[in-house]
Amino acid sequence: MSKNDEQVLERAGIRLTANRLLIWQQIRHNFGDAFSLADLEAALPTLDRSTIFRTLTLLADAHLLHDIDDGTGTQKYCVCEHDDTRHCMGHVHLTCLVCHRTYCLPNVVIPPVPLPEGFAPQETEYVVKGICHHCNLKARRE
Repeated sequence: MSKNDEQVLERAGIRLTANRLLIWQQIRHNFGDAFSLADLEAALPTLDRSTIFRTLTLLADAHLLHDIDDGTGTQKYCVCEHDDTRHCMGHVHLTCLVCHRTYCLPNVVIPPVPLPEGFAPQETEYVVKGICHHCNLKARRE
C-alpha cells in the first residue's frame, strides 16, 4: 500500500478502509483517462458493484474525482487536478464517437466564459466529440 495514497484519502476527510484504498489505488495507478463504473468492476472483480459505486460517489463528493457527462449515456469519472485553493480544475475531454472512450486533456484548461452579472458557476464541462487516433487508424486499414 502506498502511504501517499492513504494520505490523499485522509486529507480529503475519507475514512480509510481496505476497499476504499484498493479502489483509489486502482484509479490512480491504472486509469490514465476517464473511466466508468463498469471499467472498475472489470478491474476489481472481487468487489461488488454497490461498494464501488458508493466509493466513487464518496471520492467525487470529496473532490478527488469529477464526473463527466460525455454524451455516451455512461457516467464516467476522472481524477481531479487541483489548483492552489484545492478546487478541482476543469479541463477538456475528448470523446470518440466510434469506441466511446473519453480521454482527459489535463493540460488544456477550459477557457473562461463571460457570464451574466450575478451568475455563480459551480462546474463547467468541455467535451470535444470526434474520432480518436486508434479508431482513425483502424478505419484506414479496413
